[in-house]
Amino acid sequence: MGGHDTSKNNTDFISWQLAEWASKLTYEDLSPEAIQCAKLYLYDSFGCALGGSQQHDLEMFLDHARAMGGADTCTVFGSGFRTDPVTAAMLNALCIRAMDYNDIYWKADPAHPSDIIPAALSICEMNGLSGKDLILGTCIGHEIEMRLAEFGDPGVREYGWHHATITCIASPIVAGRMLGLTAEQIQQAIGISASPSMCLGAVTAGKLTNMKNTVDPMATRCGVEAALLAARGYSGPEHVIDGKEGLVHCFEKFGGKFHLDMLTDALPTCSKCHWKILDCGMKSFPIEALSHAPLTAMMKIVKAHDLDPDQITEIKVEVIARAADILGDPAKYRPTSKETADHSLPYSLAVGLVDGMVTPLQFKQERIDDPALIPVMDKIKVVPNDEFESLFPKFQPSQVTITLQDGTAHTERVDVPKGDPRDPMTEEEIAVKFNALGTAVVGEATCNDLRTLIMNIENETTLDRLFESMTARVTA
Repeated sequence: MGGHDTSKNNTDFISWQLAEWASKLTYEDLSPEAIQCAKLYLYDSFGCALGGSQQHDLEMFLDHARAMGGADTCTVFGSGFRTDPVTAAMLNALCIRAMDYNDIYWKADPAHPSDIIPAALSICEMNGLSGKDLILGTCIGHEIEMRLAEFGDPGVREYGWHHATITCIASPIVAGRMLGLTAEQIQQAIGISASPSMCLGAVTAGKLTNMKNTVDPMATRCGVEAALLAARGYSGPEHVIDGKEGLVHCFEKFGGKFHLDMLTDALPTCSKCHWKILDCGMKSFPIEALSHAPLTAMMKIVKAHDLDPDQITEIKVEVIARAADILGDPAKYRPTSKETADHSLPYSLAVGLVDGMVTPLQFKQERIDDPALIPVMDKIKVVPNDEFESLFPKFQPSQVTITLQDGTAHTERVDVPKGDPRDPMTEEEIAVKFNALGTAVVGEATCNDLRTLIMNIENETTLDRLFESMTARVTA
């Protein structure tokens, strides 16, 4: 990068290029494929939000928000609680994120771009914007977040930082565009949001807490507040990404490299362009992303050979080193909370083996606390496989070998988990997931109505019908 010159003009920093790009975009610039894909991600994310609205961490934060008060401007999914756009963005993002069931993109860094959708939602509801505006905001959020997940070499996660570090850059761009801010104002919003929001990886290390699923929604909240402040003339450091003591400068001190061109090269501006939302993935299980391939491999073996868990003496799981580190450390063998359990390979595989499925039901506290799962978890050996390192992130190679009491061994390898864009979830598969998460909250009939509404949301002149349908009607 060379020197970090504070005498530069604001247009010399990469935040300007991102802000200028976003400020000029319209719905008509989106490709038909991007529009269809955005609707599928809205459908998947809002299903996750209905399920997430029933989670304990959401309920606690909602109680806090009620105690704080706030403008009667925007709606929170599930509860129907009305509050200011900043708090609503936080709560709706937590609804989407709470179950760790929403979308995933993992290159140099992991990212859950749908965590940013509520930045667009809040401004759309506050200002009476349309379904087309929400689709545009969704595509912008995915585009920037996914590029930010790629431009590190290695990513910030490898230095012990969390991907909320990149969400706080993407979210003000989305909120700023929804507010109709100028490029100059969006650039200020990026600086306002990113300055206080860089996030330590402690939230996903060892024993996990409520903050594991909360830091990204907090980064989305910060982006909305930053955009609203920028609209009033508030300023932030334009050089927060690539200037003096910005993100790049700080990580370069530890040997990191950043490919800034990956943030700006071929930014889509037309209906013929490639939009990165097409490259994102969905989750078919409510667990950490790198658990999907090994869980799929194990379930394939069990199904193919009709195995009895009592016959099994060992389940060897070979994964990339970072998966072994994140998902197989000692705390993951004795999870005491949902947050730790859904980031535990031993728990996810053990409960999948015993229950024959891994759904939100497997992460209820009484299931996590079942002592019968402990000896099953202890049969699982998570080991890094050096050969797999060179294949990641293009593939997520995982190999599972199940050894039985009689010495028989069965092995299965999975490189591409279900939900990857190379093996995408269909609208019908998303509908099954949506209804499983939403029926207890709004009822099956409303879930079916929501499918029609969301998959045709470009025809909605406001989001009023969406929020009305996403408000609880059923006592869970």
